[in-house]
Amino acid sequence: QVQLVESGGGLVQAGGSLRLSCAASGRTLSTYAMAWFRQAPGKERDFVARIARDGITDYAASVKGRFAISRDNAKNAVYLQMNSLKPEDTAVYYCAGSQYSFSRSTAAYTYWGQGTQVTVSS
Repeated sequence: QVQLVESGGGLVQAGGSLRLSCAASGRTLSTYAMAWFRQAPGKERDFVARIARDGITDYAASVKGRFAISRDNAKNAVYLQMNSLKPEDTAVYYCAGSQYSFSRSTAAYTYWGQGTQVTVSS
């Protein structure tokens, strides 16, 4: 079992930055593909970014060039650096882990955090 806990969310003005953290316990993250998803009120949970065990990254078109996902296996953590934030980035952001898949689909991820709220004001 892996327990994931997100932190770093908050209220920021448009154009600002936030760094989300996802801390893991229970098992080492080095053997997991990790991802960030987000869910706005009344909408589905959408893919944001993912990072493979070997460090390969992939981003949703809406955040490419503004967001950066990274991992620190020594700290058993994954991060999402969010720059040039827009009001449409407002959502609850979730960290997720998968031992077997490197996917953009929520169904591929077994482990989820509780989420952290990001609110971007215009």
